[in-house]
Amino acid sequence: MTDAFLIDKSQVRRSFERAAASYDQAAVLQRAVADRMAERLQFIKHHPLAILDAGCGTGYARPLLQGHYADARLISLDLALGMLRVARGVRPWWQKMLPAKSASTYICGDLEALPLQSGSVDMLWSSLALQWCNDLDAAFGGMRRVLAPNGLLMFSTFGPDTLGELRNAFSQADGYSHVSRFQDMHDIGDALMRAGFADPVMDMEHFTLTYDTASGLMRDLKALGAHNATQGRRQGLAGKSAWKRMEAEYEKLRQDGKLPATYEVIYGHAWAPNQLPDGRQVVQMPSPRQRGRR
Repeated sequence: MTDAFLIDKSQVRRSFERAAASYDQAAVLQRAVADRMAERLQFIKHHPLAILDAGCGTGYARPLLQGHYADARLISLDLALGMLRVARGVRPWWQKMLPAKSASTYICGDLEALPLQSGSVDMLWSSLALQWCNDLDAAFGGMRRVLAPNGLLMFSTFGPDTLGELRNAFSQADGYSHVSRFQDMHDIGDALMRAGFADPVMDMEHFTLTYDTASGLMRDLKALGAHNATQGRRQGLAGKSAWKRMEAEYEKLRQDGKLPATYEVIYGHAWAPNQLPDGRQVVQMPSPRQRGRR
């Protein structure tokens, strides 16, 4: 990734801080992706006691996860403190009836430098957050570290086709970067293997949202906190002439009165091997009850 497309983490944090109050109104795609991830849990045999929601945003996934794992302790982590404050206020009515061990913990931290102890969680869930990482090896390496042996990593992120229409339209307007570059599914799979994960499973799908105007798309991205945070972005507003050139280029794609915005969503899950990060093997000892049956 060239320097122009490196993510400015301080800008990402500021953007999501400002968007915390408006995020849920615009997060149609984000909710759909989280729902699809949650549907897959019924096909995976796993019984985590501690779950990390890495990049939790406003907390939409919390009731989804607790619906599957009512006894699990949920740790919600996000880069933006404002997002965590909103997440703490999200309380489904039935959660108050759950036992204390299902309580949530909230941590403000970076996905590329997880502030958790090694082997401290049995499952790591991350929905549409990895695209804000500059170093995928560092992110997956940290995830591998905090997962206990046989722990499950489940994630989604955006692929390279995401916002391709907007990227192309802006490329005709000026020489600045306006849309992030996203990792290919095969590169993500390779990074999982380098981090020591086992049995990775990957797939992808495309979503297309439609807008009346390019300005409508930009407003949604701003409401999500997902507008341009690359280091090669223009410092300041784009000029009127550049904006008009972008709009004219985007208009070429109008179909049935609408402008398309494509998102490539990559899904993946993998397992931490049955060993500690330092290579020591974990041996499961039978319980006294199991030994007594022999």
